[in-house]
Amino acid sequence: MSLRILLISLILAFATGCSTIKGWFGDDKSRAIAPAELTDLTSPIAVRAAWDRNLGDGQKKLGLRSRPAIEGDRMYVSNDAGRVLAMDINSGDILWDSEVVKTGKQGSRIFFWKRRATEAGLTGGPGAGEGLVVVGGRNGEVVALDAGTGAERWKTTVTSEVIAAPLVTAGLVVVRSNDGRTFGLDAGNGERKWVFDRGLPNLSVRGNGAPVAGGELVYLGYDDGTVIALRLTDGLRAWEQLIAEPDGRNDLERLADVDGELQLGLEEIYATSFRGQTMAISLANGRPIWNRDVGGYGGLALLADRLIVADANGTVWALDRNNGSALWKQEALARRWVTTPAVHGSYAVVGDVEGYLHWIRVDDGQIVGRDRIDRAPILGTPQVAANGMLVALSSEGKLAAYPQPQ
Repeated sequence: MSLRILLISLILAFATGCSTIKGWFGDDKSRAIAPAELTDLTSPIAVRAAWDRNLGDGQKKLGLRSRPAIEGDRMYVSNDAGRVLAMDINSGDILWDSEVVKTGKQGSRIFFWKRRATEAGLTGGPGAGEGLVVVGGRNGEVVALDAGTGAERWKTTVTSEVIAAPLVTAGLVVVRSNDGRTFGLDAGNGERKWVFDRGLPNLSVRGNGAPVAGGELVYLGYDDGTVIALRLTDGLRAWEQLIAEPDGRNDLERLADVDGELQLGLEEIYATSFRGQTMAISLANGRPIWNRDVGGYGGLALLADRLIVADANGTVWALDRNNGSALWKQEALARRWVTTPAVHGSYAVVGDVEGYLHWIRVDDGQIVGRDRIDRAPILGTPQVAANGMLVALSSEGKLAAYPQPQ
């Protein structure tokens, strides 16, 4: 069995604030690893939450990058207490609240080499589409709910914990389990249509990116540094491409996971690796278009002419979509473990380990807005609705929504 060390999860769980880190070490060491101090913004824009709500029962101890799912004016969010909620994205009003799994004792404790088995809980974050909201659980549960009412449509089980949001597309629900398998389930009844089994390296970063659909294919990033395209009809592999070579003297040095969000263009797909590589890949044949030595554990945000990506040091980069050349970089968020960026009008927004959101101007990389939604980390990518409302969720269940800055 593969050793699944929760590398980033442990760092984030212990690094919830500068005071905590400084308590462990002397001043010199604390300065070396503590999140960079925030400085006053020059000519800041006005950012103010339209609403916020404390949902409680977050997943801080699990270190997961859960985020809401948005469909039209509705938002769906799940928690570790086994509940799924539908909310109005404009007001924050709860439209329905369903208990999907019963949990007994809440939460689980993270150890350096394993996670103690615990009662059931939702871990994957919701996926939504085709009138369904689908969630995955710690014990491999997959539950589909009616998007309008929250009533259960069907329930099934896969072979391991589900820590990525399921994908609902073309009459299928595509679910990743944490043992390297991906399942194609019938959206109508949960019946298993196909399984793709990919081996895991001995050591990997905890986290799986959600599947992404495009045409007749579904795309996934894997722990061995590859992106794989599967046929939706039968789960057979159409092509695969290595993003970053997992080489090194030991398992830690060989970490090359592609765990963040993939981004689809018209004729290409973009991916980034924990090893610090970002690649544009041809959708037609899986061949590289360009490769850049910039990237990290999160995913990418896609604009018309550029990509926004954060590296492991917290530097946020803008890369030209055509050739991967750097357009600008922003280094003020060093060691703040920023999330995958989200595009919010003319800004890229990232969350950080101290519960702040930062608005970065996409034209020149200047940080022009900031707000704190919680004192707990923001791990999941902020989500943006079609009407411009941005929603972010902290690891302790604090949810906040922001209209698009003018």
